[in-house]
Amino acid sequence: MARVTLGASGAACPETAWERYASVDAWASWSPQIKAVHSVSRRLRPGMSGTVESVAGIRAAFVVEAVDDDRHTWTWRVRLGRIRIQLHHEVRPQGHGATTSLTMHGPMLPLFAYAPLARLALHRLVQP
Repeated sequence: MARVTLGASGAACPETAWERYASVDAWASWSPQIKAVHSVSRRLRPGMSGTVESVAGIRAAFVVEAVDDDRHTWTWRVRLGRIRIQLHHEVRPQGHGATTSLTMHGPMLPLFAYAPLARLALHRLVQP
């Protein structure tokens, strides 16, 4: 198993960046690889489950493990076939904007393959 941490900073205020995470309907607006999120809940909460659909039509199952609205952090597990990845997200204030980080745990090859898309999404998340 491997661990990869990515980050990005931008001019969006931390509350705006956090709301883009917390409302799953917003994910496709900043994450270019996501087409839709299929879940009964439309807002992040522990125990929430569903599937995230890529623009290529691939669906991966997920379960949200933890959400801390006050600290702007959340953790989820994503499963695609036999591949399982845990992703931990944080949003923090930085200067006049926000910084975000993503730490992924899972098999090395899928993590490194996903990292460029994740890096692009993180940069878009913190833009005004």
